[in-house]
Order: sequence, then structure tokens, then C-alpha cells
Amino acid sequence: MKILKDTIKQLTLPTPYAVGDVHVYLLIGHRLTLVDAGVKTEDCWNAFVEQLKGLGYRPEDIDQVILTHHHPDHTGLVERLPNVDTIAGHVKLKPWLERDEEYFDRYESFFQNIYKESGVPDRYLPLLKGIRKTLKWTSKGKLTHALSEGDRLPGHEEWITIETPGHAQSHLSFLREEDGAFIGGDHLLSHISSNPLLEPPYQAGAPRPRPLLQYRHSMEKLLGRTITTVYPGHGKIFNHAHMLIPDRLKKQEQRANKVLAMFNEGALRAYDVCKRLFPKHIENQFGLTMSETIGQLDYLEKIGELTVSYEDGEKLYTIK
Repeated sequence: MKILKDTIKQLTLPTPYAVGDVHVYLLIGHRLTLVDAGVKTEDCWNAFVEQLKGLGYRPEDIDQVILTHHHPDHTGLVERLPNVDTIAGHVKLKPWLERDEEYFDRYESFFQNIYKESGVPDRYLPLLKGIRKTLKWTSKGKLTHALSEGDRLPGHEEWITIETPGHAQSHLSFLREEDGAFIGGDHLLSHISSNPLLEPPYQAGAPRPRPLLQYRHSMEKLLGRTITTVYPGHGKIFNHAHMLIPDRLKKQEQRANKVLAMFNEGALRAYDVCKRLFPKHIENQFGLTMSETIGQLDYLEKIGELTVSYEDGEKLYTIK
């Protein structure tokens, strides 16, 4: 645990995930606010209570939670904070916090369809049932305050909201313009590149999001902001965002060139590309690798390097 500036305190909590510990942040201002809330395990809760005590607070003292996004390692302890009367975040948090079964059904149908058109073998389809299993690590709650681009944080008016979709459709980051402090959730991490993850459209019938394209745009727009110190969801606090962002963009472009070279021998489906791009990880990280693969194909299609056709319900990519 590190003491940061006088109004920001960092707490570091264990998770059961490969990414390791997650950071949450206490904002001390007109309200006592927790930004992100770890994962719903006893180990995480005990670490949270102990570190909170070291700062002179109890869980009962927190009256507001602000969430950067809906993933389980950021939302788990919300329901264990008895005096929280405000839960703020992006409107796209609602189906996750409020357990919208209709949305979850659409989620499964979306992936069944996109995997089918991508040429994914049937043996992977049972993985789609895993969405509801992940809910055990998250809290139920009601989004009481929807935040969008430019909104000030309740009780912390010096902080503004920046919409940063890509890693998640619900992802928000928060910037204190006075000194450039940036609470970025999983948008920008110093030690690893965030995964832009596939999700269904929030509104039924809308075009599907293109997470890698969104993620690139979200990073590019930060270059126009003064950012001094990044307080991330994972890894070390860092102060070189404006050096890291161009590097991340360049590496994505280099991977895209690697993908493009695969098409020299003819048309491929997304699953074919995924097997070639991630031969060691496709089996144990199937969802992540397919998200990354489809993101790369979206990018290559967007910049005019690939064209799309359909054959027997499957989506084929070829070089233009």
C-alpha cells in the first residue's frame, strides 16, 4: 500500500486472476469515495479492511463508490459497504450491476453467432456459459449516478470523466486537471498491454462494437491531455503516459502487419488467424485470444488492407 497525494490513497488487494493484485483508490474530499472495489473474495475483503484501518477508516465510513468498468476484479466489494448511497459509473455498467438476464442471454447469443461466423469449432461453445459463473466474483447493486464524458465526480469536482472504451465498453477514466493525476482503471498499464475485449452491443440490434479501434481512439485522445501521474488498476504507478501510448499504438500496428502476412496464401477465418497468432494460448485463453484476433482483423479492414466476404455463413478475410 502506498500513500499518494493528500486526497488519494491507494489500496492493493489480492485477486484469484492471473493478472494478480488490483489497486483501488480512496478519494478524500467532500465525500469519502472508493474508486473501484476489488473482487468478491474473503481474502480481498480482509486485505481491504486491514488497509483501510491503517488509513484511519472503516468500511462504514465510505458513502460513495465510483467504478471505472464492470469487470469482476473492480466491482466485487460494493455490496459489503453498508453506508454507500451513490454508485457512479458508465451507464453500460447497469446490466452487470443489476443482473439483467435479458442482456446476458443476448451476450451468449452474440458470441454464439460471432464464433460461428469466425469458424470456431463447436467444442469451444460451452465456454459461453461461463459469463454467469463470473458473476459470483461481483456485487449486485444499482447504478445511481451515470457518468459520461466531461462530467465532474460527485463530491470531487476537481476530477473530470473521460470515456475510454476498448478494454470494456463501460470503461471510464478520471483526470484531475489541476495536476494531471489520472485514475485509469485498466485503460493504461505500464507493464502489460490491456486487452480490448469483445462485447455485444449495449442496445439490441445495434452494430457490434469494434474494441481495438475504440481502444486506439481512447489512447489517442489522451495525447491531447496533460497527464502527469497514472494511478492504474494493476502494476506500478507511472508518469510516462505520453511515451507509453505511442509505443502501444506502434506495437499494435506491428502485430497487424504480422497478421496481414498470414493472408499471402489466401482467405482465412478469424479462428484460422487466432490459431496462427496464439498457438500456445488459444486453448487456455480462448476468449482473450479471439478478442485480440478479431480486433486486429477489424483494424486491417478499417485501414483498407483486408476485404470481407461470406461463404456458408462464415466470414472470410482476404487481402485487397
